Amino acid sequence: MKVDVALIPAAGKGTRMQPATNIVPKALITVVDRPSIQWVVEEAAAAGAKEVILVVDPVAGAMVERHFSELGALPGLEDVIVRSVVQREPRGLGHAVLIGREAIGDRPFFCLLADDLIKPGEAVLEDMADAADPGVSVLCLRKLPDELLASKGVVVPRSEVVGGILDVAGAVEKPGADNPPSNLGIQGRYLLMPEVFDLLASTPPGHGGEIQLTDAIDELGARWRCRGLVVDTVLLDVGNPLAYLHATIVLAGGSPDYGEDFNVMLKAQLED
Repeated sequence: MKVDVALIPAAGKGTRMQPATNIVPKALITVVDRPSIQWVVEEAAAAGAKEVILVVDPVAGAMVERHFSELGALPGLEDVIVRSVVQREPRGLGHAVLIGREAIGDRPFFCLLADDLIKPGEAVLEDMADAADPGVSVLCLRKLPDELLASKGVVVPRSEVVGGILDVAGAVEKPGADNPPSNLGIQGRYLLMPEVFDLLASTPPGHGGEIQLTDAIDELGARWRCRGLVVDTVLLDVGNPLAYLHATIVLAGGSPDYGEDFNVMLKAQLED
């Protein structure tokens, strides 16, 4: 399936990254040599997206938009339109996705969470597009250890995993380790059909009092319109300080520009 538009929810306040985010938007915190949001936009562009919609908050949104609009075309993004829509109050991931409805229209779209970065060379979006059929949404999944089952959405399988793909019957937000429907957790990458907007518009607040994207996915599964792609790729969290440091080390070490020198420096530091 060809997917030419991506949605990136980036309206979070970044409270776990304070005081760094007191003034600078979380999405503009630099990871190696570029803001975290740029890594995610580049990932979408590499998978074929020609338009990227950023969901931003009213205060920080102007700074995020300026990075892509006023500073000239960024390398690799010359042919990509990047624009933003505003989420005026934080009401959950599902609500953030719903904010993009008018901009997305009736097109299938990638949804990428801005807190999660991926190693170059380990992209999953194109494989998700290959796994899609018309009208069927695709989730990026990976097997989770028990300790992470309380922090991720987890799918209810409808079928066995064959060639890395399974049919999804539903999903549960953060079920915990006591009685999860499976150990397959939803990573921060989705290929969603536009029908998800109707589902989100009628989805009441769920876990944490927020409108959960997982609840709309649960309904997609009930309608036989959802499948999952199981991958080994682990996304790099840049939403809290310790994970951010880990992501920086991984991405710097793999950088074609800085990796060789950085790895020498890191080795010397560890041996000191």
